[in-house]
Amino acid sequence: MTQSRSVSSISRRSFSAWIAASAAAVGGGHAALWPRAAHAADAPLSNRLRIVIPANEGGGWDQTGRALGAAMLASGAVGSVVYENVGGKGGTIGLAKYVEKYDADPDTLLMSGMVMVGAVALQKPTVTMANMAPIARLTSDYEVIAVKADSPIRTPKDLIAQLHADAANTVIAGGSAGGVDHMYAGMLARVAEASQSLVYQAHPGGAEVVEALESGKAAAGISGYSEFAESLASGKLRAIGVSSKRPFQGIASVREQGVEADLANWRGVLTGRKVPPYRKAALLTVVKRATATDTWQKAIKQNNWDPFWLEGKEFESFLETDTAMAGPLIYLLKLKA
Repeated sequence: MTQSRSVSSISRRSFSAWIAASAAAVGGGHAALWPRAAHAADAPLSNRLRIVIPANEGGGWDQTGRALGAAMLASGAVGSVVYENVGGKGGTIGLAKYVEKYDADPDTLLMSGMVMVGAVALQKPTVTMANMAPIARLTSDYEVIAVKADSPIRTPKDLIAQLHADAANTVIAGGSAGGVDHMYAGMLARVAEASQSLVYQAHPGGAEVVEALESGKAAAGISGYSEFAESLASGKLRAIGVSSKRPFQGIASVREQGVEADLANWRGVLTGRKVPPYRKAALLTVVKRATATDTWQKAIKQNNWDPFWLEGKEFESFLETDTAMAGPLIYLLKLKA
């Protein structure tokens, strides 16, 4: 598809210092972001730990939560790990159930991240992330834009041109409403001057996004690389860009193709507000010991995540800023639930 009109640009930095800080951290080296290595021979800090994953099985949160649990076991920090998946509405259903059941449970963690921040800002549920206590930020990854293999859309500019010409019939599939996939779709629609008419198809997980693309129900899909990897490798889908500043996994960045639309996702773990301080400290130690293991390092490499470690007051401040800026960003992008 040819593109004759001038494409305006939208930069993540133009939204807020919050977004710029995330992009800068993701784009640079990360050796200093990792916690200090711990001793796997130390005694277990918890006999049985529960990880609540506020999403269906198979998606990014599920992959991260189960990788973290495996690393906890490998570190010797816990005796056993159980997983509880509670999907729906960008993690807000799982968040509410967590606060109801585990608010004072000293052996339960909640997976969280930018998707939940956006979903809370968009949906305005009664239970918010203010009801939680931050433990640690773990990883960051990028958004991949994919299309069906035989799609006429070859580049991000092609997609923007199609959105500009006929947004109502250019469905973009992604994760939960208000989440990072939705935000990135909104950024592209803003470049295309089609924010008001964006048709975003929200799905509970990456598998459903892939199905929407392969069946022709969506013109383009947005998700993390790991959720598209199998279909990209098989040739059923084709990646047209990635939201990083530089190429990633052989995929040209959207920026280097002439569209300044950068975005990075983050994931981390929280616990209940009523958990005693000494147990919060113990949970942080468990997570630190897990992220120092070879098991975790292999998961990072296998899933093409970036380490994005942050803890304590720094993570609490980051989360407060993230939450404060999500509302204005969603308003600016004119996202709808």
